[in-house]
Amino acid sequence: MDERIQKYEEKMKKTISSLEAELASIRAGRANPHILDKLTVDYYGAPTPLQQVANITVPEARMIQIQPWEASLIKAIEKAILTSDLGLNPSNDGKIIRLVFPELTEERRKDLAKDVKKKGEAGKVAIRNIRRDANDAFKKLAKQADVSEDEIKDLETQIQKSTDKFIKNIDAAVEVKTKEIMTV
Repeated sequence: MDERIQKYEEKMKKTISSLEAELASIRAGRANPHILDKLTVDYYGAPTPLQQVANITVPEARMIQIQPWEASLIKAIEKAILTSDLGLNPSNDGKIIRLVFPELTEERRKDLAKDVKKKGEAGKVAIRNIRRDANDAFKKLAKQADVSEDEIKDLETQIQKSTDKFIKNIDAAVEVKTKEIMTV
């Protein structure tokens, strides 16, 4: 593959990865430990990812269990969960924090599905912007004497194929997440 195309494909892959991470953090009624990926805990004055200070398990479909490696961290972890936008109330027994996921209402499911579609659209816009940047770069190349018009057309065709492929990936990811959310 042409290195001029490869640079833009890498950017598109990063966009897809970012979208997938965002979609993983949306809760769909079932307990998914990935919703805690962005949480940080004050650990000896330094914000530390929750995964680095506690063991996170899913003992039941609707529960996440967080077992800190140091009992003194329970308050800090609870505070991080309460101040996040997860909308969950932690309960603890002095050793373990439990997060129980309530059943999602039909209305909440529809709101989450809309949010997923919005994130998908934002991802598509980002992919199209990368394509536009690539095409602009190719037009600048055309002004140089050593690049033929046919070569530029080939590059534009390749970048369009990549764009179509990544947009299909976004559509598939959005569809899977929407189905997951709407499944009761």
